[in-house]
Amino acid sequence: MSIRPVKTISSAKPAIEGAGVHLHRAFGFGDTEAYDPFLLFDDFRNDRPEDYLKGFPWHPHRGIETITYVLAGTVEHGDSLGNQGALSAGDVQWMTAGSGIMHQEMPLGDARGRMHGFQLWANLPAEHKMTDPRYQDVPSTEIPEITDDDGTRVRVVCGEFWGKRGPVDGVAADPRYLDIFVPANTRRTLKVETERHAFAYVFEGSGRFRDASAPFGVLTEKETPAGETLVRETTGNRSLVLFDQGDEIAVEAGDEGIRFLLVSGKPIKEPVAWHGPIVMNTQDELRQAVSELQAGTFIQHG
Repeated sequence: MSIRPVKTISSAKPAIEGAGVHLHRAFGFGDTEAYDPFLLFDDFRNDRPEDYLKGFPWHPHRGIETITYVLAGTVEHGDSLGNQGALSAGDVQWMTAGSGIMHQEMPLGDARGRMHGFQLWANLPAEHKMTDPRYQDVPSTEIPEITDDDGTRVRVVCGEFWGKRGPVDGVAADPRYLDIFVPANTRRTLKVETERHAFAYVFEGSGRFRDASAPFGVLTEKETPAGETLVRETTGNRSLVLFDQGDEIAVEAGDEGIRFLLVSGKPIKEPVAWHGPIVMNTQDELRQAVSELQAGTFIQHG
């Protein structure tokens, strides 16, 4: 077994999307190779309704899958197929945009005005770019949750872990999406297949993800090619940890425990031509998609 070294630790940055939704972006619209097959990850968390109620009105998607995971509040959604519904605390929606769909998402918050959720974009390989759109709406009650003897708790949204399989299936990148809590001052190793790219996103508590070159509890520094110094320090709220290769990750929880998403997937290793919510393989395909959007022929399914 080999522990994955930590490549980088960074903080999600404030951003405004949709019609004025204030959120934090962990990664997106940059170099896609390090996170392949994933493209973007947003943390939309707020207790000020005026910062999220305008939502994400009608907008197109093609060539990707969007994964929405709600922790607090409600998100109403609708699309060009006539589908509509709502996601509540603990629910997941996995939308395969495929050949194209018009979609809207409107966060409503809970009774106290709080809203918290995540959205992850996963790329589709060329052979699935123009597949028919589909939804997998998963209520919280269908997501298996496992608690180990030491109190470590894992919700398995997608993929297989500790003998349980998440309810989301048939996804091209064969991802694993886990919501993990490790209790205070507990050390755990968690399996991640070597061929996968993997990242962790911390959203509660704090802890340290072990770098292969340093024992737990020791801070080390590493200089990047750009001359920046990355400190292997305690990670906390809105920290993104990108891992290098190996078949396990190791984590040491702080005094309040640590809760994080652990996401991994098999790289697609294909060229990416990207314009907002449309992701194709070539610039010609991208121009065609934009042209169809402008001409009103973007939707190509029944």
